[in-house]
Amino acid sequence: MDVAAVDAAALPHGAQSLTAYLSVLEDEGGGLDFDGARARDAEFRNAGKADEALSFGYTRSAFWLRVVLRNPGDRPLERLVEISNARLSDIRFYQPDVDGRYHVQRSGSAHPYATRPYPNRYYVYPVRLEPHARQTIYVRVWSEGAKLIPLTLWEPAAYAAYQRHDYLVQGAYFGAAGAMMLFNFVLFLTLRDRLYLMYVGFVFFAVMALSGQNGLAQEWLWPGVSGSWPNTAASLGFSLSAGMLTTFMRRMINTRMVIPRLDRVLVGLQLFFFCAPLATLFFYVQTAGPITTLWAVSAPLIMVIGIVCAFKRQRPAYFFTAAYLLFFLGNASSSLAALAILPHNTITNYGSQIGSCIEMLMLAFALADRVYVMRREKEKAQRAAFAAQSDLIAGLQESERLLESRVNQRTRELKVANEHLAALSMTDGLTAIANRRRFDEVLSAEWARAARQHHMLAIGLLDIDYFKQYNDHYGHQQGDECLRVVAATFKAQLQRGGDLVARYGGEEFAFVAPATDADQALAIADGVCRAVAALELPHARAPGGTLTVSLGVASWMPLAGEAPDALLRAADQALYRAKQLGRNRVEVH
Repeated sequence: MDVAAVDAAALPHGAQSLTAYLSVLEDEGGGLDFDGARARDAEFRNAGKADEALSFGYTRSAFWLRVVLRNPGDRPLERLVEISNARLSDIRFYQPDVDGRYHVQRSGSAHPYATRPYPNRYYVYPVRLEPHARQTIYVRVWSEGAKLIPLTLWEPAAYAAYQRHDYLVQGAYFGAAGAMMLFNFVLFLTLRDRLYLMYVGFVFFAVMALSGQNGLAQEWLWPGVSGSWPNTAASLGFSLSAGMLTTFMRRMINTRMVIPRLDRVLVGLQLFFFCAPLATLFFYVQTAGPITTLWAVSAPLIMVIGIVCAFKRQRPAYFFTAAYLLFFLGNASSSLAALAILPHNTITNYGSQIGSCIEMLMLAFALADRVYVMRREKEKAQRAAFAAQSDLIAGLQESERLLESRVNQRTRELKVANEHLAALSMTDGLTAIANRRRFDEVLSAEWARAARQHHMLAIGLLDIDYFKQYNDHYGHQQGDECLRVVAATFKAQLQRGGDLVARYGGEEFAFVAPATDADQALAIADGVCRAVAALELPHARAPGGTLTVSLGVASWMPLAGEAPDALLRAADQALYRAKQLGRNRVEVH
């Protein structure tokens, strides 16, 4: 049964999964060439998948995929077809030219990185569609490991943005892992505790495995290597990281003393994890599926042993079990997706990476807790020794002197901490400008001063236009950066010593300007409005396409005994009027 053609001109959010549009032909012997596959066009069957990828598990077969793209428009279209599984060994991408002759682009993990037509950790193929044209693309996929085939059609601009974000996330992950390795290696050199070295080994092999699985190793570590090594290296890394983790667990929880019987199970798992690389090196195709299955079975065993130790009130087991639970869930989802038991999606695709990142962090906390426990035990022993000698006069005098010194030191530290806390309580943590509490205090003080000295007092309220839509479109992290940029721009427009800029709440900001009449306040607010507009920050959900702000200002001379609430209401009414009149403007009460 044929499937519908993909409208390449109408891609939601710049991308479209091709899984539902694929037709599939299984080549069990792997000997079918392109002409033979085209001759069997009638045997292609609808993939029948609503998932993000086709998953065929561990099989010796090769698979031919067929998809039809169409361009209903009057202009040619440039598109990218992405296959986002770096461990597919051999990919042959057949695309017709304008004369209908097919050309093949061959790449995959078994080929050098330079064979890829587009530089990326995955396999990306440029496609050109002429106006009012239909184009049938064939893809042959074979792999030594699991046949997990995710295809996506991209607009080039959307893919470029996605690629930047993807590499940023990967860089953050591997950078954090590298920092944890370096820090704990320094602790090993300082404390001479082999547990820290075991942790470094676990993180190192996990990073190597994930870099191989994600295609980064072939891009940066061995771009010229071909054959089975890229896939083999990833499997080796997973085996050795699991072996190091089991070794780390036995020493950290002291399972040989706490649960001697179950400790023998851990020893067996250690042997399996450290011996599996031998089978992987020499018989990868034959053993990849069974080893993955054994990993899926051994992972719950480690989880159960950790829970047993936690019930025995072993403090390190609390950290390890919590960390391993998340790693277990992430790794299990990826393994089950590779076996075609779970669907392929973002969670199952990056499950190992997400779980390992959280596990690394939590195990780092566990090691920090280990230092804390050791220090606490040391302090406890010191206090016991001091209590035994407390009857000696010299010891008592020394303890009094030390106590007095510590009290003085703690008093000084407390004073510094209180001063720091007082400063923090007046500052908005996100934008580093004054917060609402500081604004209220300054407004009250300036109101009273203006009443005594009989001069004008102006305030203004600023609201970021369509900020909720900005947050929904770009995400909260980018929304926080937007608030910081607007705050800095706002503050730069008020340079007088007595002026104050504060975050009033959410996406609202405010200023207080003593001795300022309505015309001057209006000029200040207009400068702020223009300065933000000049930034030309992109805002896809705003009518103008860029970020803007609206301001309302009010200024009058306070009278003794009055409260500034009326002035605030006046500025708020002016702000409301600015938004009602179209935003990106200033109104004065």
